[in-house]
Amino acid sequence: MPTDIDADLEASEVPEAAAPGRHIGAYVEMLISSVIGLFASLVLSIEAVTLAANPAAVLSCDFSSKISCGVVAETWQAQLFGWPNSFLGLIAEPVVITVAVAALGGVRFPRWFMLTAQAIYTLGFVFAWWLFYQSYFVIGALCPWCLLITVTTTLVFMSMSRVNILDGNFGTGIQRALTPALSWWVDVWLSILIIAALAAAVIFRYL
Repeated sequence: MPTDIDADLEASEVPEAAAPGRHIGAYVEMLISSVIGLFASLVLSIEAVTLAANPAAVLSCDFSSKISCGVVAETWQAQLFGWPNSFLGLIAEPVVITVAVAALGGVRFPRWFMLTAQAIYTLGFVFAWWLFYQSYFVIGALCPWCLLITVTTTLVFMSMSRVNILDGNFGTGIQRALTPALSWWVDVWLSILIIAALAAAVIFRYL
């Protein structure tokens, strides 16, 4: 027969969601970043079609042999799945925009949905940085629009992670361990450091 102690133990295992107001900043960051990412993906997709129709075309971000979307677009890494990688952004970013807008409007998504979104976007985060690694160390040229997508993907990943941690979607253990750090905006400072390191790497090698 269940006792009051059993009920208390069961209640303690249920993640306690943070107040919705605490997520406003994260969802605004997610919304702005995904809108910018969608715009960059759209530009890259248009230029990919342009390049396919005319391989000699000069793209809007072809500044030199080292800073050139065209040079990067002609490599196998730019079409890892058989089509321009930017098409993935056209698929993913509208979903993130919808989630952010709905959440800002008061919608509370179920745990399974947020964990699925986190898993998918984590793959996107890793993929974006893999592409940067390939451009920086293997291809030897950088695509400005791709760099912008790397930045926006990082910001969306961080903001989504913040929401899932504060809502306890990763479990109460992680929630309790990381919430104090998030109260000091450690995730924001980490994002700033990552983007600053990215900018420094680009300036050091290409500018």
